[in-house]
Amino acid sequence: MSEYLPGLEGVPATRSNISFIDGEKGILAYRGYPIEQLAEHSSFEETTLLLLDGRLPTPAELTEFDDHLRRNRRVKYNIREMMKHLPTTGHPMELLQTAVASLGMFYPGNECLTDAQLCDDLNYIHNMTVKIIARMPVLVTMWEHIRNGYDPIAPRCDLSYAENLLYMFSGDDPDPLLADIMDTCLVLHAEHTINASTFAALVAGSTLASPYGVVAAAIGTLSGPLHGGANQKVVSMLKQIGSPNKVKPWLEQKLAAKEKIWGFGHREYKVKDPRANILQKLVEKLAQERGVSAEFETALALEEAAAERLGAKGVYPNVDFYSGILYAEMGIPSDQFTSIFAVARSAGWLAHWREQLADNRIFRPTQVYTGEPLRDYVLIDRR
Repeated sequence: MSEYLPGLEGVPATRSNISFIDGEKGILAYRGYPIEQLAEHSSFEETTLLLLDGRLPTPAELTEFDDHLRRNRRVKYNIREMMKHLPTTGHPMELLQTAVASLGMFYPGNECLTDAQLCDDLNYIHNMTVKIIARMPVLVTMWEHIRNGYDPIAPRCDLSYAENLLYMFSGDDPDPLLADIMDTCLVLHAEHTINASTFAALVAGSTLASPYGVVAAAIGTLSGPLHGGANQKVVSMLKQIGSPNKVKPWLEQKLAAKEKIWGFGHREYKVKDPRANILQKLVEKLAQERGVSAEFETALALEEAAAERLGAKGVYPNVDFYSGILYAEMGIPSDQFTSIFAVARSAGWLAHWREQLADNRIFRPTQVYTGEPLRDYVLIDRR
């Protein structure tokens, strides 16, 4: 194939049975299970195991996996000390990429990544996956305290994945409602076919790089505002608008200037992102219990106004539009929103890493050369 398609749009890069999208109908499924059903009935721990193994676990299997995650939350003090020497002004995604990459130095284990024929040790793959997923939220929350001049809060093994994440941010026992919402958010962000960060993970994995390097590559890719960084920009945008009555003139001004409306539009979906529908209901649920925030009221008005102006073009809210509002209501700093995204998406990245190793071939795409034809070198004294 010699045709150049910018951004590889529509070009199959791999074969996968992990997740599926129908952008015309607004369908997202993990291993065949609709995201709506998983968001309602599953947990992040169960969803992670589903993504990794390809089937819903038995109660015993889920208990064992959950216990394995809980027992691997602690990180060595060297990592904490390393964080203390990093600039406190650094973005949390830069810290997370650095910290995950460093895990390979403190928790080595690449003996199965020396030859393509030696990458079928499922125990190795499973153990490395658990170690990374278990420690992702620990690294995120450690940085929140360290950058503010405090020692981090130690993880607790008596809490679920979502509960422990909230506990390590605040130091308080997690609110059951907020923990339930966080768990659902993690499920919704866990996987989304071959997006930019997952593709980065596949490319790194195809070289037999360590799983720490694989996830670090994916984190760096996710950090961009055109990918995971958009949820932070959504909240800033809503605050800039200020109130629902200012939405229409603000929107008209942005559209006239052909500026991006953060949280709207998706390359895959021509209808409203199914995850955005679920997140909106979660915000409504939280609003019923705690009151409506100004940002949520503005968001509803913006969605309505944008539907009138952009709906005919298939531009609707995506997953980032409401997730930032939820995280803000949970007391999570806005520059940590994308880090939470990375925590969840680590499940999908590592599921794809496992799938890549099962039938590995290093990625080496070609190019359409647009440079000069062959020519002779000119000596410097003749130029």
